[in-house]
Amino acid sequence: MSEIKPKIRIGQNESSVRNKRILMVVLAIACAGGAYAAFNYNQKSSVVEVPVAKVRKGEFTIVVKARGEIRSVNSVTIIAPQVPDPRIVMLAESGKPIRKGEVVVEFDAAQQEQNLLERNTSVRTIDSQIVQTKASHRIVTEMDGMNKMTAEYNFERAKLEASKAEVVSEIEGAKSRIDVGISQGELGQVAQTINTHKATQNADLERLDQNKDKAVRDVNRAKGYLGNMVLRAPSDGIVNLLPNFRSQGSWGSSPPPFKEGDRAWTGAQIAEIPDLSLLRIDMKLDEVDRGKLELGQKVKVRIDAIPDREFEAKLDWISPIASVQWRGMGMTEKTFPARATIDGTDKRLRPGMSASAEILIESEANQLLIPTRASFTIGGRPSVYVQKGQAFAVRQIAVGKRNENETVVISGLKEGEVVTLENPSEAARKQKKL
Repeated sequence: MSEIKPKIRIGQNESSVRNKRILMVVLAIACAGGAYAAFNYNQKSSVVEVPVAKVRKGEFTIVVKARGEIRSVNSVTIIAPQVPDPRIVMLAESGKPIRKGEVVVEFDAAQQEQNLLERNTSVRTIDSQIVQTKASHRIVTEMDGMNKMTAEYNFERAKLEASKAEVVSEIEGAKSRIDVGISQGELGQVAQTINTHKATQNADLERLDQNKDKAVRDVNRAKGYLGNMVLRAPSDGIVNLLPNFRSQGSWGSSPPPFKEGDRAWTGAQIAEIPDLSLLRIDMKLDEVDRGKLELGQKVKVRIDAIPDREFEAKLDWISPIASVQWRGMGMTEKTFPARATIDGTDKRLRPGMSASAEILIESEANQLLIPTRASFTIGGRPSVYVQKGQAFAVRQIAVGKRNENETVVISGLKEGEVVTLENPSEAARKQKKL
């Protein structure tokens, strides 16, 4: 093209127009050459495979994507009771139907039965001690009574002897008065001893009563433990065993569910019996998406285990507080827990299933759409490569909104036209390298 020279030169303006026309021809040849290279490579007519897509009309949506887990809106959780070191000896099978009253979890009762036997023995021992103590108290009381009678007798006799002081000598009278004082002191001492014995006996009986009360409480506690060794289903449903967070699972994997032989702890959530008629998806939303969301927005739910069906849901709760997750190496990630209630159900749905959700933020019907990959910037403007037979032509377009996968075309294309998802020239160069 550089050797082409004009035969007639009619002024500078005409030359300028002609030069522009030549430049346009050169650009057209270059574009055609690029399209030709996409399908006819190295002059051997080898076909270059370029991914293409049809321009379509449809609904344009902007969504927020999230991962989540299916949960029951109404479920009963089976919790380990307040029992020392409960060990599971029988456990209902996960995923199996269960009826009200059937056993879900049974713990080892041998230790609690032994404890109950020991507590009952303690009560009987204390009862025997109380009987023996009361018998010894009666003996002491009888002896105190005899001592009191003797002291009173001695005191009265001493007073009688002292009354003879007027008819006996002065010395005998003084001696009798001294004997009265001694007898009176002995009587007072006996009375004090009796009071001391009574106080001691009352203290002994009170201590034994306290010991018995404690032993009886221990017996009742042991009976309560035994009564909690078997946990039954409060309603009909499906058993779902929950993770044992104290179990040593493999590195990076989720904790395994409870199994027979595991040791639980007070308050441990062992299983749940969900109501399968009303389910929800629990999600964790990225911090950057929180401002786009509102309660009541529609949610499309796809269950990993049920790929042939899409479920509709409605966003009905978003946590007002962010949840911080530790990622290691001092890294943290903030997410907002949220949930959406699923409309309808499916007999294949089970709590705990993993799912993906698309929360609908914006929707516009009957829009002309192309894949976002099909839009290129050529000469500073949005353009596409439109298929024309075995070649491709560059065409400028006007675009509107776009999402992660699709772009709205305002003008420049028609429904049904075929556009490339890759620059044909680059596709040809890649094939040449191969």
